[in-house]
Amino acid sequence: MNAQTAIPEVKTREMSYAEAIRDAMAIALERDPTVILMGEDIGVYGGAFQVTGDLVERFGTDRVMDTPISELGGAGVAVGAALTGLKPIFEFQFSDFAALAMEQIVNQAAKMRYMLGGEAAVPLVFRMPAGSGTGAAAQHSQSFEAWFGHVPGLKVVQPSTPADAKGLLLAALEDPDPVIIFEHKLLYKMKAQVPEGYYTTPIGKAQIMRPGRDVTIVASAIMVHRALEAAEKLAKDGIDAEVIDLRSVRPIDRDTIIASVRKTGRLLCVYEGVRTLGVGAEISAMIAESEAFDYLDAPILRLGGAEAPIPYNPDLERAAVPQAPAIEAAARQLVRREV
Repeated sequence: MNAQTAIPEVKTREMSYAEAIRDAMAIALERDPTVILMGEDIGVYGGAFQVTGDLVERFGTDRVMDTPISELGGAGVAVGAALTGLKPIFEFQFSDFAALAMEQIVNQAAKMRYMLGGEAAVPLVFRMPAGSGTGAAAQHSQSFEAWFGHVPGLKVVQPSTPADAKGLLLAALEDPDPVIIFEHKLLYKMKAQVPEGYYTTPIGKAQIMRPGRDVTIVASAIMVHRALEAAEKLAKDGIDAEVIDLRSVRPIDRDTIIASVRKTGRLLCVYEGVRTLGVGAEISAMIAESEAFDYLDAPILRLGGAEAPIPYNPDLERAAVPQAPAIEAAARQLVRREV
């Protein structure tokens, strides 16, 4: 008789998205003496969005370091630290400010391992609070995942849940290449069950959040939750939407998306970044160049941000990026069913 092996139950506890990120950083600091935290106001102040919290009190200023107000300088120090064998986690107060550090991120961090023939690695993580919805206006509300996803040598992820926010951060620290984590600001207070202890979420692997048969909706970050809200409305009228959480922008999980489109015959790409040259354009091209193209029953639709800076006015701000009703309407258009 073969005895069945019992699968241990994973213990979880409720955490907010911000708490899950803090938990991941605390675990990393405890497990690995080479991990350090860097950024503006991450020490006593606890971070611009209070994510680092009390980590400076727990691990000291040698491990949790406030940097001067110079994104270029701070990112450069992080690159140098990674080259010497440390694993820095560098926090930008807003992802928009990464524009000031493009030289270090794009020309140094992304290319160093390639230019040195693999003899050196740059294992660092850039944390970037991103997205609109907080009334922070045009210079503090952008979505730059497509910018950085265009650069070979970088990995780019967008966790949509507290569990993935923790798991992807811990996975990023195990990667020899620099990883950019875009954390949507509206998700920081979201709460859910998160596995305790150490675990990783694979970079480059999407997740089917809701199985369906009529239309595939690919989304990431806050758009995953808006897509799920739209899917519930569609289901009431018999339209069965499959919602895929992209999770990783670079690399993209081709297999999961292609398999879904082959099943549903319809694809809707939803993303907060500006529609033109956005992540949805890459996914659309990927499907057009794959075997899934022959299974399409309708043209691919992209639903992205407006071709304009993010407005300060709350109503205009909401109108500038996809909301659940717009996702619902686009899916209805794809299945050609009016209610």
